[in-house]
Amino acid sequence: METQQFNRRKFLHTLSYGIGTLALAPVLSAFENVERGKKLGIALVGLGGYSTGQLAPALQQTQNCYLAGIVTGTPSKATEWSARYNIQKNNIYNYDNFDTIVNNPAIDIVYIVLPIALHKEFTIRAAKAGKHVICEKPMALNAAECREMIDACKKANRMLSIGYRLHFEPHNREIMQLGKDEVFGRITAVDAGNGYTWGSGGRDSWRLKKALAGGGGLMDMGIYAIQGSRYSIGAEPLFVTAREEKKRPELFTEVDETVIWEIEFPGQLKATGKSSYNANWSYLNVTAAKGRFGLSPAFGYGGIAGFTSKGKMNLPQINQQAAQMDNFALCVATGQLTRVPGEEGLKDMQVIDAIYRSIASGKKERII
Repeated sequence: METQQFNRRKFLHTLSYGIGTLALAPVLSAFENVERGKKLGIALVGLGGYSTGQLAPALQQTQNCYLAGIVTGTPSKATEWSARYNIQKNNIYNYDNFDTIVNNPAIDIVYIVLPIALHKEFTIRAAKAGKHVICEKPMALNAAECREMIDACKKANRMLSIGYRLHFEPHNREIMQLGKDEVFGRITAVDAGNGYTWGSGGRDSWRLKKALAGGGGLMDMGIYAIQGSRYSIGAEPLFVTAREEKKRPELFTEVDETVIWEIEFPGQLKATGKSSYNANWSYLNVTAAKGRFGLSPAFGYGGIAGFTSKGKMNLPQINQQAAQMDNFALCVATGQLTRVPGEEGLKDMQVIDAIYRSIASGKKERII
């Protein structure tokens, strides 16, 4: 449970702008549940690798929420998960009857863990069903869809959060604080990269299909590097210039493999970055007037290591997903604003949209 407010410059306050105040009765009801020791119920929508390997195990360690329900189109998964996690039959849904979740008071929060092309649909359906929503990143196929999702949750008076687990991870939070406090002076440059090498298998993965994934390495891995640049600098970017490289065009026929970019921030500050499905990268390097700091590895589920000009960071490794979900449950219960609202996902998608435009045009593009 979060016990301290993380104060940042006006930039971070704007991340939560527009969420609005939750309806008083649901907030008080949820808060009373937490006060009585009753955890809020979360339903996972989509039981793929991330739900199976990360979210469900993390929900066994959470203090404010628990795995209450599942949504899957595969009956065998429903049977397996019900037995493994003691999920009641009336808390198991498929994609056709999902909307009936509106009648289930045991489920307070829905976590969308589906292919990106389905994020908008199920976020809007969940909000209309009266459930608060966590949507995995990237938030949607493009910024326009993000706006629709934000508007739908506001209209339904439900809270929307994006699955930016690293906002709860100690090393990444330390990077944010070092930049905010200008411990090593004014930041002069940022360089970030994230990627992995796609194996010979997995040719039928939805991540290689543009209609479902929206893009390739940039959408999946590059979003971390973009985030890292934004929260290190503590400002919103203005322009981007980008290019794409492909060494395995026979595999990446529909989506990008490697993307390299330069983002321009206010004050003539530039951040370079890259993403890939054909290179193993995970780093965030920040150069300031009086020193350096960064992370390597930077963006994984564990094993993150940090450094500054004064030496290594001595910070704990935590279950990032458990911390993320616990914090959101607390926000739902108390009416606090989530530090990673839909507006945060929108800002990343505005950058990604501009990167794709720059690749297509071969020119500098304004980030809208």
